[in-house]
Amino acid sequence: MKKLFFLLAGMILTIAVNGQSLDQIVKKNSEAMKSDKLSAVSTIKITGKMSAMGMEMPMTMFMKNPNKIKVVYSFNGQDMVSVFDGEKGYSINPMMGSADPVELTGDQLEQVKNNSIFKSQLADYFKNGKLTLEGEENVNDKPAFKLKASAAAQPVYMFIDKSSFLIVKTSATVEQMGQSMNVDSFMTDYTDVDGVVLPKKTTAMANGMEAGVITFDKVEVNTPMEDSIFKLK
Repeated sequence: MKKLFFLLAGMILTIAVNGQSLDQIVKKNSEAMKSDKLSAVSTIKITGKMSAMGMEMPMTMFMKNPNKIKVVYSFNGQDMVSVFDGEKGYSINPMMGSADPVELTGDQLEQVKNNSIFKSQLADYFKNGKLTLEGEENVNDKPAFKLKASAAAQPVYMFIDKSSFLIVKTSATVEQMGQSMNVDSFMTDYTDVDGVVLPKKTTAMANGMEAGVITFDKVEVNTPMEDSIFKLK
């Protein structure tokens, strides 16, 4: 009976320690990202590019506090647009043969919303009890905390650098054209622009091979931005 008591006490202590550690990691990530200062930011505009398969596409992102976002990729004189206006999401993709807005739902809508810097996926997962600490793993030869987020379809793993407490890698299994592939995204070159902290470079690796690189060239904070920018329909 005494052994059982100490075993249960040890299990409770372990759970408490792990829970406290996870709480501290999320808190320190929030501090590193200066999340408390985002409420004073009204808009963010980012210009950059996405490079993939030998092609380079200019990219512009518009964000307006608290939840409006628009992402535009340009290719061969045509714009591919994804937008969330605060209530609904839409996309326009002329590469698919149509210039008419199509309403986004489910995972596609969440992907667009999650692009916003005003939204912290890590904090949301933690708040909803869907985040666990899975140990540690090296990322680019530096130790990082490995966190598991229980997403809707497949779990997403987030790696928090133990020194900076910034997210340096995410890993997930995705389905594309009937095939499963592991996609690792590496975030580097973090910068602070007027209190907005973000990685200037994100490199995506699919099954160990480079699939694309997103680079932010210019970040503008608190520039005037009309709500009409986020309206496609």
